[in-house]
Parts: sequence; structure tokens; C-alpha cells
Amino acid sequence: MIRVAHSPDADDAFMFWAMAAGRIDTGDRRYVHELADIETLNRRALAGELEVTAVSIHAYAHLSGRYALLAHGASIGDRYGPRVVARAPAPADPRATLAGRTVAIPGTLTTAWLALQLYQPAVRPVVVPFLEIEDYVAAGKADAGLLIHEGQLTFGDRGLHLWADMGEWWHAETGLPLPLGGNVVRRDLGDELMRGVARDLKASIEYGLAHRAEALRHAQGFSRGLDTARTDRFIDMYVNTYTVDYGPAGRRAVAELLERGHRAGLIPGPIDVAFLSANS
Repeated sequence: MIRVAHSPDADDAFMFWAMAAGRIDTGDRRYVHELADIETLNRRALAGELEVTAVSIHAYAHLSGRYALLAHGASIGDRYGPRVVARAPAPADPRATLAGRTVAIPGTLTTAWLALQLYQPAVRPVVVPFLEIEDYVAAGKADAGLLIHEGQLTFGDRGLHLWADMGEWWHAETGLPLPLGGNVVRRDLGDELMRGVARDLKASIEYGLAHRAEALRHAQGFSRGLDTARTDRFIDMYVNTYTVDYGPAGRRAVAELLERGHRAGLIPGPIDVAFLSANS
């Protein structure tokens, strides 16, 4: 059995649905699916516990010796991404205003946190489970919050205001999309099995996209309160052509993000990223 771990979110549920439901032929490869929030998965991958898992691209900088980055299953924001929100309306210069402010973040290995540090290195982080960040900020426990997953769409429901979108900022800086999460496979499985995993994951994503209505119904059960329209929008944001394969722009974006993180002293490196493809 191969353990494959991912977040209990609508986008991951969508892309792994065909694999979990037996809709694709995986040969003699049998998978057991485990669900946990992304920071927990990052930490478990650091310990080498899982054969296949979703991780933050930030975390991958610490994992590249033990895990290969699959070319399939990416969550990439093209001019959108994690959002900094606060109780007050956005100031004229949010970047400067955030210096020295307390920001609730979803974990120190998340790509959201890496991007925020590149945007404004002088913020003061406090780690809060991602599901609790909106309430944490609304209650005045932090000056701002860094939202991932569905929070990117729901913060206005809590009366919070957008100060900065990390994906929008990143695109203005680099002209590239922001690579947030990917899937990795442990290298000790061996080349043949690793390639098989890559083929299965790509096939699962493609099947879901080809049977969108059915995959969306499944994903709705993991949408944490989003209505169907917003679940559909969220999946459009993070299950797309980049998810099938990073492509040239996605690959450049990963390299650029890790290089900038290394230059800023935020990650070990430099990291030479090689993408394991279903066709390799």
C-alpha cells in the first residue's frame, strides 16, 4: 500500500477523486488516502513519514533530498493567491503599514508565509490554524491575517478587508504565477514506482477535469461551507492547466520563488528542482 496524503480541501478532493474512487487504472499500485492540513503534511514530510504527499513549495526546499517534486498536482495562483486581511480598510501603503504588525499565519513552512516574508520581512508572525485565522483577526488578536484555502473567498463575510494579495504582488514583481503547493513522492520508492505514481496522479486530475460535474459534487463535501458557485470558483482557481502539468511558466515560477527565498536567507539552497513527470 502507498500512503497518499493531501489536504481535506475542495481542490485536493477534486484532483484526487478519480484515484480514490477507483475511476482510473492504477495497475498493481494500491493507495490509502490520508487527510490533514497542509502544515501538518509539511511536518510529516520533513520526518519522511509519507510515500506521497501534498506539500507547500516552501516546504519542498527542505525536502528535496528525500522527495521528488511531481510535475502534476500543483496549486498555482495566476495573479491571485494568499491574502492579507485586516479589520480596518486597506491603508494607502499596506506593505509599509504591515512593518512591525502582528500577522496570523497558517504555518512557517507554508508558501504563503514565504511570500509574505518576501513582500514585507518586518511582520511579526503568530501561527494560528488556518481555519481559525479569520476569527482570530476579527476578534482583534492580531493586526492582520494571512489567508489560504477558502478563506481567500470568505473573508468579506466576516467584515474583514483585503490589504494585499500575494499572488497579485508576485505577478507584478516577476510576471509569473505564484506556485503555492505541489505533490511529492519519496525517492526510496525507486524510479519505476515513482513514475507510476506520477502517471496515476496525472490521470486522476485529467479524469476529474473531464468529468467536472461529478468531481465537483464530490469536492463540495470538502468545501467547508462554500456554496456550489464559490466551490466551483475555488476549484477553477487551483485545479487548472498548471495542475495537469506545471508547464514552462510554472517551472520558472518555482525556480524563481526558491531562488528569491534563498537570496533572502529564508530557505536552504540553492535548490535545483527537477520535476518528475508521468512521461519521464
